[in-house]
Amino acid sequence: MDDAAAEAEALRLRLAAVARKWLEDPRADSAGNITHAASQKGHALNSLVLAGARISLSEHGRVVCSFQDSDGTWHAGALAAAVDNMCSAVVFTVVGAPTATVHYGLSYFSPVACNDEVQLDGRVVGRKGKLTAAVVRVRKMGSGELVAIGRQWMTPAWPTKSNKSRSNL
Repeated sequence: MDDAAAEAEALRLRLAAVARKWLEDPRADSAGNITHAASQKGHALNSLVLAGARISLSEHGRVVCSFQDSDGTWHAGALAAAVDNMCSAVVFTVVGAPTATVHYGLSYFSPVACNDEVQLDGRVVGRKGKLTAAVVRVRKMGSGELVAIGRQWMTPAWPTKSNKSRSNL
């Protein structure tokens, strides 16, 4: 493996580790560190929704985690927030920057009972210019029944090396 390939692989591993750390503790910054500034940015909702998340896989373009809602009930809003956070994490593993949602769609297929554990499987499914598409499938852990599918188009929240405009305007 040449140096460029080794550096690219190291970057992929680092981005996956940061995404994992952020899902485990939303107060983490984009470098994966929990700082006073990062913890003061109003992550109360993310901390509540992601409480108890157990990440089983975090790699370039894919993140899988499972958890129960923190108070034992699955409200549609809690599930929507969990899907949104998973999309952000999985896109981060590819673009390496915090993201902003451009388009969000969520389809519910089945309710989740109190204290049921669910698995969220997020994947990057496409890229077009500065946009990255992610899909998160939510399934019940015991039966594997599909609960919901979330689809998002996201873009980096600030310019990165790969998304800066090349226009001279």
